[in-house]
Amino acid sequence: MKTIPENLRKRMRWLRGDITRLDVDAIVNAANPSLRGGGGVDGAIHRAAGPELLRWCIEHCPQGVDYGQAVISPGFDLKARYVIHAVGPDCRRFRDEEQCAGLLRAAYRNSLALAAEKQLESVAFPNISTGVYGFPKEKAAPIAVETVAEFLERHHFPRRVIFAVFDAENARLYRELLGEETTETDE
Repeated sequence: MKTIPENLRKRMRWLRGDITRLDVDAIVNAANPSLRGGGGVDGAIHRAAGPELLRWCIEHCPQGVDYGQAVISPGFDLKARYVIHAVGPDCRRFRDEEQCAGLLRAAYRNSLALAAEKQLESVAFPNISTGVYGFPKEKAAPIAVETVAEFLERHHFPRRVIFAVFDAENARLYRELLGEETTETDE
C-alpha cells in the first residue's frame, strides 16, 4: 500500500462500534443491488432508519443499483442526515480478483463523490463487501484506505472519513493502517 501523507491521514479515522449510532452527515450502507435491506450492516441500517428508508429505496430505485455504484437517501430515523447506499462486489459472483477490487474501489469512490457533491463534512464507512459477499478483509481494508486517501487528495469534501469496524480482525487491520482508534465521543 502507498504511504498516506499526514494531511490526508488526519482526515481519516477508525473506530470499533455501531455505524447506525454515529452522529455524522452520512453513513454508508454496504447494500445489496436490490436496495431492499438484507443481513449484516445493511439490515442494521434499514432497521435503525425505520420503514421509510425501504419505501424511499423502492420508490427512487425500483430497479436497484449496479455493483460498484452508489445512491444517496435521507437518513430518516438515524442520527446521520443521509445514507449512501454503496453496492460492493459479490465475490461469490465475480470470481476475478482484479474485477472485485475494481468494483470495491468504485463503490468507495462513488460514495465519496456523492458526499462531495452534497458538501458533507463527515462520512462513515462500514467494511464494504467483507461479510457475506466474501471480499477478504486483509485485502479490503488497504483498498478502502488507499481509495479514500486518493479521493481526499483531490477533493475538499468530505472533510472527515470514519471507518466504522465491527469485529476484532478489522480493528487490527485499521489500527495497522491508520493508528489508534478514535473514540465515539470524539465524533
